[in-house]
Order: sequence, then C-alpha cells, then structure tokens
Amino acid sequence: MSEPIRTRRVGGILEVTMDRPKANAIDLKVSRVMGEIFRDFRDDPELRVAIITGAGEKFFCAGWDLKAAAAGDAVDGDYGIGGFGGMQELRELNKPIIAAINGICCGGGFEIALSTDLIIAAEHATFALPEIRSGTVADAASIKLPKRIPYHIAMDMLLTGRWLDAAEGHRWGFVNEIVPADKVLERAWELARLLESGPPLVYAAIKEVVREAEGANFQTTMNRITKRQLRTVDILYSSEDQLEGARAFAEKRDPVWKGK
Repeated sequence: MSEPIRTRRVGGILEVTMDRPKANAIDLKVSRVMGEIFRDFRDDPELRVAIITGAGEKFFCAGWDLKAAAAGDAVDGDYGIGGFGGMQELRELNKPIIAAINGICCGGGFEIALSTDLIIAAEHATFALPEIRSGTVADAASIKLPKRIPYHIAMDMLLTGRWLDAAEGHRWGFVNEIVPADKVLERAWELARLLESGPPLVYAAIKEVVREAEGANFQTTMNRITKRQLRTVDILYSSEDQLEGARAFAEKRDPVWKGK
C-alpha cells in the first residue's frame, strides 16, 4: 500500500501528492502528517515553493473523510499543527504554494485549494462545498470564499452546494489557469520553477502583508510597513537581497538571490 501523502523534492521545489483512493479524502491522522510536511517546508531554508495535487485523474481531494468520521474521527478532533490539510492554520507560512487541481475539488479539498496562492485547474476539474448536505459547516470556506469572489456567488456555493466547473471558477477569479488534464502538473512545475528563481524574502513579505491587510484598513497596514513592524518586511529591508536587487537593476543583469 502506498503512503497516503507522497512528497517529491527537486531543488527548491516540494511536490506534495494526496494519494488515498478513491477520493483522496483526509482523516485526522493524514491531516497531522500534512501539517508536519508543510511545517518542515516552511522551516527549510532550501525549499522555496510547494505544489499540492491529488493522485489519479478523478479527484484532487474530496475533503473530510466521512467514512473515518462515521468510524469515530471527531469533526473537532486534532487536525495537527496546520489545521485541516496541514496549511490552513500554519503560522508564518510565507512561501508560495501552487494547487494543481486534477479533478474533483470539494469540501475541505476546496478549502485546501483556497489556502494556496495559485490554482491551476484541469479542464475537467469541478468545485463545490457540499457540506450543507451532510449537516456540517464549511467553516474555512465561509471565511475565505466571500473575500475572493462575489458575495452572492460564494453564498450560492455555501448554501446550496452547487457545483462549478473550471471555466466558471476561472470566470469568478479563484482559478488562475485552465489547462488540459495531462498538462496540469507540468504547468504547475513551470510556475514553481519561475517562483523558485525569484526573491524568497520578497515573497515572504508579500504573504505577510496580504495576511495583515485582511484584518486591518489600508492606512493601518501601510503604517506598520513604513515603521517596519512586520517581521518579514524588516528582514527584507535589512537584507543582502534587497541591495542585490538594486545593484542588479543598475548593472542591467539578473539578480542572484540568496534569501538573506
């Protein structure tokens, strides 16, 4: 039997594959494993970007494992350090993550996708929040989705469980690109290599500023940036990379990022 979560590391890129036939659903144990994987990704200075995908061609992830729940897994149980799926509640996860959606992406699987920074979807990918039909709350999606897409579309998904195809997901803006099914992982790797070559300290600062801005108005966030009260911004503006970027621009050459 294969591992439920497989990882592959190439240079500064980490690929994480959910592999739990038939639907790549996640129980408490698997969620804790995913939390450890993404914690290690966060803390490894050599890793720059991650890709998360599902095994097979039918499911990215069906979310919460209802069979495990029926067998005793508590819905409010211990999901691990990063919350459900390992990344949603992981603090200071300041590296870019790409979701390669290879099929059905629903419930908690959709919440995982919404926790990433870029979503590449196969042409046959579909999205839904069917929790309403099982008497549970898509809590993370209820927080995130109305901030990402028009309110009434988000509420339609939350209240009715309606399915969206990849084209509609792209139209509403939560899908970045749609590609043929056999190209979804290839395209994710192309983007990952692009991000791997970029300035890691800038990525970290961008992600922290975006998080900070979610709970504050524009001027408050700008004041915190100006006063260097955000850790990643302070590190960036005191770094060798910040000077390297300016020098490379002046010298008309590609910068060499060191992440320090």
